Amino acid sequence: MYRIGEALIGDGPELAHIDLLIGDKFGPVGHAFANGLSSLSVGHTPLTSVIRPNLMTKPATLIIPKVTVGDLDDASKIFGPAQTAVARAVADAVEDGYIPKDIVEDIVINVSVFIDPSAKDYRKIYQYNYGATKLAIRRAMEGYPSIEKVLAEKDRGTHPIMGFRVQKLWSPPYLQVALDLDSKEAMAKILGDLPDKERVLIEAGTPLVKKFGVGVVEDIRALRPSAFIIADLKTLDVGRVEIKMAADATADAVAISGLGTIESIKKAIHETQKQGIYAILDMMNVADFEDKLSQLPDDLKPDIVLLHRNVDLETYKAEKGEDVSEMTEWGNIKKIKEILGGGLIAVAGGITPDNVEEAIEKGADVIIAGRYIIGSRDVRRSAQDFLAHFPPDPDNMRLAMDEDEQVN
Repeated sequence: MYRIGEALIGDGPELAHIDLLIGDKFGPVGHAFANGLSSLSVGHTPLTSVIRPNLMTKPATLIIPKVTVGDLDDASKIFGPAQTAVARAVADAVEDGYIPKDIVEDIVINVSVFIDPSAKDYRKIYQYNYGATKLAIRRAMEGYPSIEKVLAEKDRGTHPIMGFRVQKLWSPPYLQVALDLDSKEAMAKILGDLPDKERVLIEAGTPLVKKFGVGVVEDIRALRPSAFIIADLKTLDVGRVEIKMAADATADAVAISGLGTIESIKKAIHETQKQGIYAILDMMNVADFEDKLSQLPDDLKPDIVLLHRNVDLETYKAEKGEDVSEMTEWGNIKKIKEILGGGLIAVAGGITPDNVEEAIEKGADVIIAGRYIIGSRDVRRSAQDFLAHFPPDPDNMRLAMDEDEQVN
């Protein structure tokens, strides 16, 4: 047996974070148990878990302090409430059936315990560490989380200690506001007026980037720390250099020009993958973007394809005898999504609050608006005119403390 469990419970300096290993005495977990008990280090001395003095819990459990124990006050928190909490949680896990009684002599548990030196309330230290240990044991024995849970949550979760949110585009549609400006003062005013919504993406427009450099992304980030920010570089060449610069400036996505050569586009997309940001392939003035996309290998397809309004496109296709039943004024969105194999489609040009629902119904995932919003006297109201046609922010549809485990 080799099981891994984790749990965090509580609030304030007394919160408990538990990591643990459960395994056979004569396996790697058992070897780690023996090594930990016999290899002492200053400030991180492991200790066995006891329910009370002279009564060790079963299965035998080793506590390893995560935070350096600097003095007797720190030691008393470990040797008192935390030690007892872990021991009783293990015993109760056996009593409740999470750990079968007939294997308690065959396995051991290694528990890493976090105790904040500023913690004062022994009752809370006990309560939180008891709950976190028991929950971590249950999760370990039940194999929580499932890979399905991990994949469903990976782009939704926020780590509280980070202090900011890394946004992923996991629940379209989104409204992308293009800041095609040449003034930082105007930029700051618009950002101050825009609704602070997850569905609102911020684009550092090409004029801003050309005048102030890609560092303007950091200026936007200072005003909107958790926003999804696109650097509209329209990269044609030396994409690796430009994309690294944008990533260093904390851009979440970079726009690459579809007019570049296939080799240049591949190198640019590869760099976005390396940097962990989105690649947007801008198809402005590309004659046959379906063919261009088809030339890219499956592992180097863009995350988003940006289509511009082209009122002559349907006529052009019809004259060539092609099927235009699925055509929109931005192209055959359905066909492009098939080529992408799961990517998103952004559309720009001629979109207003009056036809935004039509664009979404035809498959658009990102609606790009520029002048309608940034040229308005009432930026907030203009943005709300669009957002009124969008679903609520995804986070607004979740409880503040969303359940992690299913309750039958």
